[in-house]
Amino acid sequence: MKVHVFQHAPFEDLGSIRCWLDQRGAEISYTRWFAGDAKPALAGIDMLIAMGGPMSVNDEQDHPWLKDEKLLVRDAITRDIPVLGICLGAQLIASALGARVYGNAEKEIGWFPIQGLSRSGPAFSFPSACTVFHWHGETFDLPEGATSLARSEACEHQAFQLKRNVIGLQFHLEMTPDSMRAMVENCRHELVTGRYVQSETELSTVPTSRYANANELMGQVMAYLST
Repeated sequence: MKVHVFQHAPFEDLGSIRCWLDQRGAEISYTRWFAGDAKPALAGIDMLIAMGGPMSVNDEQDHPWLKDEKLLVRDAITRDIPVLGICLGAQLIASALGARVYGNAEKEIGWFPIQGLSRSGPAFSFPSACTVFHWHGETFDLPEGATSLARSEACEHQAFQLKRNVIGLQFHLEMTPDSMRAMVENCRHELVTGRYVQSETELSTVPTSRYANANELMGQVMAYLST
């Protein structure tokens, strides 16, 4: 399996997804947009993963490569290449398909529960309740034809699916203790007082079981997209 990753910041990498892919002998390639990498070709790619990042999908003036990335995401969806978007990546899928991305009423940073939504038709199924890691200040409208998969108290659109093989996650199931430390180190200025913003101490003292449960669910999403 050949997996291509769109990376937007050096401290937001694959996390637990790397282990899942390595165990299956996947070939992983990157476009590191923040480093000025050239636009890739999609031919031969079996899955595209768009990771998170501190910028907004609307920051095209500051990050002109966002225009190329959105075109590539839309092209991958048109070609029926499985696409997974995480946080910024989910917002990129929405924006690439013409949906609006905008500031959420509340910034959501920390371990908070989501509610899996019942729906008609085949789609990935999230638990009715589970706790996952969030770090976002923006949200999105659902792309046309997409199915909402999960919500939270702070944010109505937490996950969506388009067709059989496109999933956007507003939250971070891939988070590991190492990636958490990197996120806090690089983005602690965002830890302002808020109803849904946990402190640095709260973020750094969660039990390892919290990560393990989220990573297991991440593996289920990956297995769903790769079959």
